[in-house]
Amino acid sequence: MRIINFAKRNFKEIARDPLSLIFAIILPLFLLFVFQQFNIPNESYKLENFTPGMVVFGFSFITLFTAMLISKDRTTSLLIRLGVSPMKSREYILGYMLSIIPIILIQNTLFFLLAIGLGLRFSINIFFAILVSIVIAVLFISIGIIIGSVATEKASSGISSIIVQIVCFTSGMYFPKEMLGKGFGTICEYLPFESCLTILKGVMHNRFQNIQLRNVIVFVIYAVVVFVISVIIFNRKMTSDNK
Repeated sequence: MRIINFAKRNFKEIARDPLSLIFAIILPLFLLFVFQQFNIPNESYKLENFTPGMVVFGFSFITLFTAMLISKDRTTSLLIRLGVSPMKSREYILGYMLSIIPIILIQNTLFFLLAIGLGLRFSINIFFAILVSIVIAVLFISIGIIIGSVATEKASSGISSIIVQIVCFTSGMYFPKEMLGKGFGTICEYLPFESCLTILKGVMHNRFQNIQLRNVIVFVIYAVVVFVISVIIFNRKMTSDNK
């Protein structure tokens, strides 16, 4: 119950900044719409490929949301006041994660509704893709927790913007890694964002054969390691800030 109440409080804090919400949701929708008008002769820009790409791109804003929410809580000393409560660090983190899930569902629902309106064929796999996207989003939320725990409110937005750019250029949403050269393509393979997009595409199109074991291993390792690091850093910052 404490986690749910904390999650409700966090969601209200996010909702109080409608400009950020609009930016995080409307910008990807706008890009999805505009790029489909250009009829670019590249597989990455086809509606069935670009839509999951925009979903992953939207997750980079989830990192921004999370980082700014936590850094703001640290700036206002909310976490210091909460530090005397019986809640544990993992409960705080679950509270932050649960507050972000409604934003993720809104993002993904609007992405796919627009894509269907633009000509994407409706399939039950879209619902499965939305469910899988929630799991993928845990990685981005965890990154936001780390940034928000170590950076100030102003610095959090700047660092998160870097994550947005990294996702753009290493996920394959704009250019497949084969077009970027062997060296950069290898970097994309060892970062998790290309694997996130590949997994989402495979689920969305019911082409699980396109999801390589490497993609699953890379994502799972990053998701678990980053989540554990976020718990450790958040716990240490709470402890140090309460001294």
